[in-house]
Amino acid sequence: MRFSKFGQKFTAHSGILQLMADLGDALSSDEPMMMLGGGNPAKIPQVQRVLRQHMYNLLLDEDRFDSIINDYAPPAGNLAFRKAMAQLLGREFGWKLGPENIALTNGSQTAFFYLFNLFGGEAADGTFRRILLPLTPEYIGYANVGVVDDLFVSAKPSIEYLDDVLYKYHVDFAHLEVGDDIAAICVSRPTNPTGNVLTDDEMAHLAQIAHKHDIPLIIDGAYGTPFPNIIFTEAKPLWDDHVVLLLSLSKLGMPGTRTGIVVANESIISAIASMNAIASLAPGNIGAGLALDMTRTGEIIRLGHEVVGPYYRSKAEKTLTWFAEFMGDTPYRIHKPEGAFFLWVWFPDLPITSAEFYTRLKARGVIVVPGHYFFPGLKEDWRHRHECLRVSYAQEDDVVRRGIAIIAEEARRAYG
Repeated sequence: MRFSKFGQKFTAHSGILQLMADLGDALSSDEPMMMLGGGNPAKIPQVQRVLRQHMYNLLLDEDRFDSIINDYAPPAGNLAFRKAMAQLLGREFGWKLGPENIALTNGSQTAFFYLFNLFGGEAADGTFRRILLPLTPEYIGYANVGVVDDLFVSAKPSIEYLDDVLYKYHVDFAHLEVGDDIAAICVSRPTNPTGNVLTDDEMAHLAQIAHKHDIPLIIDGAYGTPFPNIIFTEAKPLWDDHVVLLLSLSKLGMPGTRTGIVVANESIISAIASMNAIASLAPGNIGAGLALDMTRTGEIIRLGHEVVGPYYRSKAEKTLTWFAEFMGDTPYRIHKPEGAFFLWVWFPDLPITSAEFYTRLKARGVIVVPGHYFFPGLKEDWRHRHECLRVSYAQEDDVVRRGIAIIAEEARRAYG
């Protein structure tokens, strides 16, 4: 078959395709695999009980069930849920929102596809505009969503070395360039893959830059505040007329519902609704229907604050301990885990590439994600990008611990 340029681009090998293929293979394989790679959340018993109860309540309410299953949502998504979400965010944070400031998409990955192509690429005046990632490494899923090539430009971080093996990336504002070709700024908070949480000051500085250049600041809050609140440090949520905040039901424990939530000004929400209508008629109803009562009562925030966040914080602490136990004198550093459910492990001066490290681990039944995929838009050939692995600790403790033992063995082998 002869595919178009669009077809060739979106069928080519990509990091996100490899990540999701590994996840699917691991979940369906008869062979035992230690899945420390994908972004699938843990099945937290307390969360599962809450979700089953809300599903049961939904099934008992015939009118609501029939509407969710039998009726298309509007192009911007389920209106009752959007109203409830606007009221919740207004009540909690004083944001002046209505349903016209909320749109749903079939997962936040779809929202990124819409937003990056809405702002980036060839403009009406013939100029080419890009999306700035002010802190790299960044989320693997951004890299290939542009309809055009060369959509991203990213900036290396400054590195703060902390006690023991820990370190932290910061936005290097002294060298951050925001030219006329920048259409939007985008950051994930917590950062995927590193677990970094940009400070409130860093976020305020980025928002100030966005205002100055009259461009949007897109904040990927899939793991962050106000829900699922997988954050282990202080962080205030941020929203205003120049901010596009993306939230998700996935990391709360509902990835199968594919429900992304976009909070933005009315013109952007209208554009998202138009793109929904063209691409998929309407976003799905099930996630919004299942989460409606949790949103109305604020349970969706309480669940993150009281259950989900503390669960992953405990897992992060144990995983750091296991790395210390198994790595011994083998060189390694770990980005300070401040959120999400990954450790970003750096092997300084690693004699092999992260891609080869990944292949060796996969042969031993351990799935991680090689680091080089997480640097979209970085022009510099930075060796650091080939020295890191993203390791998820969302799986059962015994699986994570056994996987780390094998990672340590292969690291020692690599260093010789």
